[in-house]
Amino acid sequence: MASDAAVLTVPGPDGDREVRISSPSRVLWPELGITKLDLANYFVAVGPAFIRANGGRPVSLQRFPAGVDGEQFFSKNPPRGTPDYVRAVDVTYPSGRVHPQLVLDEPAAAVWGVQMNTVVFHPWASRADAPDFPDELRIDLDPQPGTTFPDVIAAALALRDLLDEFGLTAFVKTSGNRGLHVFAPIEPSFEFLDVRHGVIAVARELERRMPDDVTAAWWKEERGARIFLDFNQANRDRTMAGAYSPRALARASVSTPVGWDELGSVDPAAHTILTVPERLNTVGDPWEALHEGAAPSIQPLLDRWEADAESGLGELPFPPDFPKMPGEPPRVQPSRARKP
Repeated sequence: MASDAAVLTVPGPDGDREVRISSPSRVLWPELGITKLDLANYFVAVGPAFIRANGGRPVSLQRFPAGVDGEQFFSKNPPRGTPDYVRAVDVTYPSGRVHPQLVLDEPAAAVWGVQMNTVVFHPWASRADAPDFPDELRIDLDPQPGTTFPDVIAAALALRDLLDEFGLTAFVKTSGNRGLHVFAPIEPSFEFLDVRHGVIAVARELERRMPDDVTAAWWKEERGARIFLDFNQANRDRTMAGAYSPRALARASVSTPVGWDELGSVDPAAHTILTVPERLNTVGDPWEALHEGAAPSIQPLLDRWEADAESGLGELPFPPDFPKMPGEPPRVQPSRARKP
């Protein structure tokens, strides 16, 4: 009979910590029989790479108390009983409300997240010491119906080259599902709205170069069979699954950093919590150098945003839960808009 709890020893910067995992035999991924303890052990194995990519940032926990097929909810603020090695930082949400949000600084904190039934970790693009100023530009390449994963790869490679023209170095990871996430380190000197405008400028330029392949259209009815460059993921409090975070999908896939030279042969379905630890041991972490050295400014992107604005290309729609923003067009899909 399985015990009611397991205790894991988790190495970290301040030495080993003992983290208790209750209900260790609870099955989180029914099709594979992967348990809560399996997930906790996964984070022990990938802890240094996970924290390097996601640590020191406000983070939201996507929690599944009954497994990935059951109900879920998000936690942002520290719950009762949070250990002293898990901290919080005050952040400002789009509504203007200020509230403390969790910050993970060491692998034991991620394992504690598993104890809280977390499956997916969603880190902010900014760090806890400057939460209003992103140090990562992030673009979600979202395949639309009628597109394939090779289509996503082609868009990602073109995006990498375009970012290079603007002086930014791109890194890529699988989303854990059908898409890819492209990140670039940036100087944390511009606020979220500016970074969003920079992403829109990139998306529009790539759309001009590849009009049949990619789109920056917010409304699904206008996207067609193209790869959507989701500019709204650059907004404040909008996040995606972090690097090395599992996804709540049946195959227990992981959002996995890959090298650009791997992209042509990568199989996102092959990267799971069962395989990624060994991949890290043999291949290493393609994102290890993501934040090494000085990060560039996004000013060249903002210059392009301003040039587009002068030519009549203005603001794009915000997510529906955001307050109405200055210059934003009506939040109604084109087919339902009133005709003049």
